[in-house]
Amino acid sequence: MSNHARAERAALCETLLLTGPSAPTLCEGWDTSDLAAHLVLRESRPDAQVGIYLPPLSGHATSVQQQLAALPWEQLVERLRGGPPVWNPMRWGVLDELTNTAEFFVHHEDVRRAQPGWEPRDLHPDLEAALWRNCAMTGRLGMRRADVGVELVATGLGRTTVKRGHPSVRVEGPAAELLLFCFGRRDVAQVSLDGPNEAVDALRQAPSGL
Repeated sequence: MSNHARAERAALCETLLLTGPSAPTLCEGWDTSDLAAHLVLRESRPDAQVGIYLPPLSGHATSVQQQLAALPWEQLVERLRGGPPVWNPMRWGVLDELTNTAEFFVHHEDVRRAQPGWEPRDLHPDLEAALWRNCAMTGRLGMRRADVGVELVATGLGRTTVKRGHPSVRVEGPAAELLLFCFGRRDVAQVSLDGPNEAVDALRQAPSGL
């Protein structure tokens, strides 16, 4: 596994062990055992993974996730720590970086920021840059249902328009916070929004496209 994806996976697993299996997360309706089970399912159970995206098959995905969530906590976390099975291409370095760095960063923050007294982490510039590279695609998907234009401005890294439209809103902050905003974690993402009041309100209330 590549460095950023591996590091975020390991950091998430350590946080999970600290919080325990019944701690809250930012994922509505899920505690930490549900979230860990979802991540294990995502990379080790392709028969159930399709149910995440296809509603007619969601029952099987739910059943498998519940079975995984019922495993002893340390065993479930160790399965997550071990990464994808050898047959899964997500285990390969480049693909792991592309598919897992943002995924594990966001879900790590889903756990951290649901706990009282959380503070933003001091991230290495290389990780900030990697998260910024994810923002363009994630932003286009996450903002596609917004009725306003959206420009992302990452502190020290650049800017990109992810949704064209008028009026437009500029969303500015560290790349990590922009990524969380694009993933729909708008209540906890530490960003500033600049634009007409009606446009800012519309963006805050727009459903996530992810």
